Amino acid sequence: MTSSISLRQSLADELAKHGQLTDPAWRSAVEAVPRELFLGDVVFRPEGPQWEPVRREELGDDEWLRMVYSNTTWVTQVDGISAAAAPGPLSGRPTSSSTLPSLVLRMVELAGIRDDDKVLEIGTGTGYSTAILCHRLSDKLVYSVEYDEDLAAAAAQHLRAAGHSPQLVVGDGLRGHQDGADYDTVIAACAVRTVPPSWLWQLRDSGSIITTISGWMLASGLIRLDLDDKGIARGRFAGDKVSYMLARPHERPPRPTFYAHPGSTRNTRVSPDVLDDWTGLFVAQLAAPSAELVRTGNGVALIDVASGSQAWTESDGSGWKVHQDGPLSLWDQVEDALIVWQKAGSPDQTAFGMTVTEWDQTVWLSDPGGPQWRLPT
Repeated sequence: MTSSISLRQSLADELAKHGQLTDPAWRSAVEAVPRELFLGDVVFRPEGPQWEPVRREELGDDEWLRMVYSNTTWVTQVDGISAAAAPGPLSGRPTSSSTLPSLVLRMVELAGIRDDDKVLEIGTGTGYSTAILCHRLSDKLVYSVEYDEDLAAAAAQHLRAAGHSPQLVVGDGLRGHQDGADYDTVIAACAVRTVPPSWLWQLRDSGSIITTISGWMLASGLIRLDLDDKGIARGRFAGDKVSYMLARPHERPPRPTFYAHPGSTRNTRVSPDVLDDWTGLFVAQLAAPSAELVRTGNGVALIDVASGSQAWTESDGSGWKVHQDGPLSLWDQVEDALIVWQKAGSPDQTAFGMTVTEWDQTVWLSDPGGPQWRLPT
């Protein structure tokens, strides 16, 4: 039978080889934490447009363990239904997962955690990343908040089985956990549209927040924010092409029905193909934060949840036209931002930074005095 210990060592070797594991203390954690304890006996894998349950008993122990220790995100819940409870393939959105180990390690290494730091984790999930933190620190220095009661109960069982007993909280992670403050680091295992002020309030001076800024177009950017003694957090985006599920209170509301109204029509100044670029899509989301993006057979459509405004593009054979309808000219907003970015040379996300205060949050290009976009409140 394949050894779990040898597979952990192989995973650590793989991560180190690709520069995703550089700190010996974190390598020790990867080699020590049995990931199979946190996945149970069933996970989901994508099968076309659906999520198919994959069961340990069907694969056999050896193949199951090799799958568990691949550097892969395994979805464990879809629309609130756990993989173990799924009667068959499901359609819907993933609502919980065991994040790929390289991303877990990227987050903790970006945080620069030291041995005596107190850490608040937002999103316990399966508990695997919590166990990684516990191994490096002590259980008493790790606080983790999970929104979903069933997930929290399962994670607590997983952690006990792995020999850990951190401070686990069931509740809204966007509120943090005041009883454990002040924290040296807040690490979010979910994406947010804006940084919750509570995370700032519960952080010590010079503490850091590691999170992913995302939105309803599902563009995302990983960032470390450092808090100064005036209560202002600043940082630059790391540039990693990573994404997390949105925190449930920040999730997209039901999408309005899309109608291809002709509206006002003009030639575009920017091709919608630019939205295929990781940073291009991020810029578009900054410019129209309450809009969703839908890929159509002949371009893209923007649908604004708040106002009902819509914009859609179509090719006329030699270029692109855009149709806009509603109180907001969505394509104008997106196009203006993309042109600013293109004039700057279309840099990647490392050229962007963010400033967070209790009352305002802005993403800026090049430096805090450059072009800015305010995040939704």
